[in-house]
Amino acid sequence: MHRLFVAIRPPRPMRERLISLMGGVAHARWQRDEQLHLTLRFIGEVDRHRAEDIVAALGTVYHPVFDLALDGVGQFDRKGRMDSLWIGVSPQEPARLLHNKIDQALVRVGLEPETRAYLPHITIARFGRTAGSVGGLVGASGGVSSEPFAMTEFCLYESDTGHDGSVYTIVERYRLG
Repeated sequence: MHRLFVAIRPPRPMRERLISLMGGVAHARWQRDEQLHLTLRFIGEVDRHRAEDIVAALGTVYHPVFDLALDGVGQFDRKGRMDSLWIGVSPQEPARLLHNKIDQALVRVGLEPETRAYLPHITIARFGRTAGSVGGLVGASGGVSSEPFAMTEFCLYESDTGHDGSVYTIVERYRLG
């Protein structure tokens, strides 16, 4: 079985900006450079045959190159506690449109459509049972922003969970434009 997701690998300058923000939040498990991505569609566990269909379906997705900039800090909560810390992007609409096209391509090969609202973001930290305050991060960074960077491709990733967190491997790259 393969655990798959579709995402954009941010360009190096954007990842460097994200890494520079990491710190100052108690109990955070910071993402490593190779883990930084903007999820477009989580797929989950599939067998080899379905994975081959997914690779082919994603090859049919056409979307122009677009620019994204880092914009804002947010968190996801689970059961009343902070679960993850993320950095938003703007403008959100190009990523949402690409998400929709990818979702439609995956539905055509038999996957269930995405039912959750899509919020483009890049997770930078995860938390266990104890979470710190993000106030230090926001205050130290003066808010989070960056210059815009061109998004030129999206990728199909495979995720493997290990002792040191998840390991993400790019299975296939798809050019935009």
